Amino acid sequence: MSDLTGPALLVPRSGGTDVLVVEERPAPEPGPGEVLVEVAAVGVNFVDVYQREGVYPMETPFVAGNEAAGTVLATGEGVTGLEPGARVAWAMTVGSAARHVAVPADQVVPVPDEVGLETAAAVMLQGMTAHYLTASTYPVTPGTLALVHAAAGGVGQLLVQLVRARGGVVVATAGGPDKCATAARMGADHVIDYRAVDDPAAAVRDAAGRGVDVAYDGVGRDTFDASLAALRPRGVLALFGAASGQVPPLDLQRLNTGGSLFVTRPSLAHYLASREELLWRAGEVLGAVADGSLEVAVGGRYPLRDAPQAYADLESRRTQGKLLLLP
Repeated sequence: MSDLTGPALLVPRSGGTDVLVVEERPAPEPGPGEVLVEVAAVGVNFVDVYQREGVYPMETPFVAGNEAAGTVLATGEGVTGLEPGARVAWAMTVGSAARHVAVPADQVVPVPDEVGLETAAAVMLQGMTAHYLTASTYPVTPGTLALVHAAAGGVGQLLVQLVRARGGVVVATAGGPDKCATAARMGADHVIDYRAVDDPAAAVRDAAGRGVDVAYDGVGRDTFDASLAALRPRGVLALFGAASGQVPPLDLQRLNTGGSLFVTRPSLAHYLASREELLWRAGEVLGAVADGSLEVAVGGRYPLRDAPQAYADLESRRTQGKLLLLP
């Protein structure tokens, strides 16, 4: 496919958004077990930020991006079940922010006809994150009382919907009236504007009537203490991200004094341990999008050249819903 060229988003060295560079590159040849995909949209995620900044160490230079959707152009040796023209999506595959990407065939999943490629790119990583958190990390059952921080964000909106779909009760936090209204529209039972309260943990307990069973926290440094303080005895804090910065080292005695609490720091890669698990999680998420039971909100679309602005918007937490890059 050497006659095809397209832009790619490079990280030449670790750093802030200013290090990002867009470069024209020839389309790669798909190797054994790979498919060459023409990318329609790329998801913007905090894992990209952690990799770019060196929080997750990466050898530079590398092509950014971990999540995308597009159309298969060609297949490498040994690939079966996928033909040119197939619509596919994937997550947790570094190098996705480019017009043409060679992806291991065992990492892509089929996109249902009812789901647009932009929507698929918007929901894979965050949707499967919300899925593993509510189905596996702390399985929500009817009556589970769950705290969801940043409930108007990409993962937050999906978490609210999936907790409710499993019969749980959601106490949501968000910043400002607009974001609180979004959380309520997604189905949150109680919504707290964290900017308007002095003690977020007390506000959560007041709204819920008791400590929550689980706190789903992707914000990190700014919310970690409140998440711990909002838990019931033997409650679980699932810290799945650090949008506000990394959490300082924790004195484990706090878990004892808080009521024999549990803290886990999960990541999606460990919940996609097999091809079967990937197909299960992606199938349930994309199936829910296809049948209309899961709403995916795209909060912004940016051409690849505007990737620094997209990531600046993400990191500032100014946005709602999912941000996409269009290569």
